[in-house]
Amino acid sequence: MMLELSEVDVHYGAIHALKGVSFKVDDGEIVTLIGANGAGKTTTLRAVSGMLKPSAGQIRYAGAEVGGWKPHKLVAKGLCHAPEGRGIFPNLTITENLRLGAFLRRDEDAIRADLDKGLTLFPRLRERATQMAGTLSGGEQQMLAIARALMARPKLLLLDEPSLGLAPTIVETIFNIIQEINKQGVTILLVEQNAHLALGIANHGYVLETGTVVQTGTGAELLRSPEVRKAYLGE
Repeated sequence: MMLELSEVDVHYGAIHALKGVSFKVDDGEIVTLIGANGAGKTTTLRAVSGMLKPSAGQIRYAGAEVGGWKPHKLVAKGLCHAPEGRGIFPNLTITENLRLGAFLRRDEDAIRADLDKGLTLFPRLRERATQMAGTLSGGEQQMLAIARALMARPKLLLLDEPSLGLAPTIVETIFNIIQEINKQGVTILLVEQNAHLALGIANHGYVLETGTVVQTGTGAELLRSPEVRKAYLGE
């Protein structure tokens, strides 16, 4: 098991954002969290990656209890987060952004090799390697955010709304790349507004409502669920 949450609570002051959230992610899987805006999906990822400290419950990653660990310590252990909104550095070039993804590493030859690997995975970025990141399209910025996270050599990659605001053709490209990253051995925990696409590539899925897991199953099972189809697939 790569990741396990057990009865995790998170508070923002008096707001009880997560209420006893429990789920697991096995090594090599793609697991997706779906739910309406405000359901707690992003909060869950932020708790897993150390950006928020749980007020109760346990988060276990690679066999260790990591609830409350600092983000840089988790990155060093192979847990990386490509956040909603992308979080790129607009006044740095693509190459400079990518190298920041390897900020904890000192293996320069391997860093250069991984940089080349990332640019091969995202040919659009190679074409614009010296371009300022702030001048990229939304889709290109999302590609850069994912490629930068890969520079840390993650074992577990958290992706928060990778399709948000993107054209359908770019969304298809992003999802194909997510599957390719997974085939290369990276376990993925995906938060995604496009439930149909997310469940279509997921081994397992969890439905969040107001900070609580209300439904779980394989991706295929949730795609067939009448409740999911009505609430999240517009059927």
